[in-house]
Amino acid sequence: MQTSKSIKEQQRAYAERLLTALGEQLTSRSVTTVLIVAPDGRPALDVTDSRCRMRRVFVHLPFCWFYWGDQDDERVSFLQMAGAVDRIERAVREGWREGEQGDLSVDLNKILDAYRG
Repeated sequence: MQTSKSIKEQQRAYAERLLTALGEQLTSRSVTTVLIVAPDGRPALDVTDSRCRMRRVFVHLPFCWFYWGDQDDERVSFLQMAGAVDRIERAVREGWREGEQGDLSVDLNKILDAYRG
């Protein structure tokens, strides 16, 4: 009997497929990308901007976003891949914003634990 993948494994595989597709599209537009696994285990795409600065693009599955920071203009829906590629390419050409890269990750287990008695 074959065991099925856990939900987390399925989500990770889906995020990797999305990032791979994004990377292929950006690479075809001469944007440098590398698919990696971040230290916390999340798949990410290292993307180099026009000033040779790197940012990590992550997938936020619950909100269907690619994101590269915590600002409103640093996320885009992956449901319309062509538009997402255009937006990220534009951000790369303009250059990533100055400062540290913000993160949108939220550990829902910690929130749930706060409400458990």
